[in-house]
Amino acid sequence: MQNFISRLIRFTIKLVLAAFGLVFAISLVAAALALMVLSLLKSLFTGKKPTAFVAFSQFREFKNRAGSAWPSANKAQPQGDVVDVEVREVKQAVGHKPPP
Repeated sequence: MQNFISRLIRFTIKLVLAAFGLVFAISLVAAALALMVLSLLKSLFTGKKPTAFVAFSQFREFKNRAGSAWPSANKAQPQGDVVDVEVREVKQAVGHKPPP
């Protein structure tokens, strides 16, 4: 009898913990969806692109630029002119004010 009761208690605890986990997961998904909808509504009213879209597009551009540095990624792309210049420091003249 004691074995049956301990199994019943363990099953009940597992069931309660699974229910808590399910409620937590559903609330996270609901919060994410609500934030996404609010972000899209904000972007409609302000006329700006959603922040997530901008971040992912910047990441994609960076990835494309970084990927083009690898020799295998340079497929039939025209190469620009290479200009070799000497670096020198430009000092501001005394009494000369920079333009506003």
